[in-house]
Amino acid sequence: MPKGYWIAHVDIHNNETYAKYREANALAFDKFGARFIVRGGEQIIEEGHSKPRTVVIEFDDFETAKKCYESEEYQNAKKIRDTVSNGDMVIVEGYDG
Repeated sequence: MPKGYWIAHVDIHNNETYAKYREANALAFDKFGARFIVRGGEQIIEEGHSKPRTVVIEFDDFETAKKCYESEEYQNAKKIRDTVSNGDMVIVEGYDG
């Protein structure tokens, strides 16, 4: 069964409050077995446009990735993030070739 992934590109306006979001999202990520593949490291935009921070989170499968996003734990954390950042995020099924 293919893995599920969150892929996010984020522009943060307040690092102090965003740190509180990271603390709060740990509840959901622990509950749903999330594993960070990329968490804001150095990046080079070779084509097109992106935001300064990229995050890739792996889940056991696509359904688990969706359930994590929809969970009360994550939605509570998201309320914090929404006040200090804007971004794009997709949930995508991995390739199982």
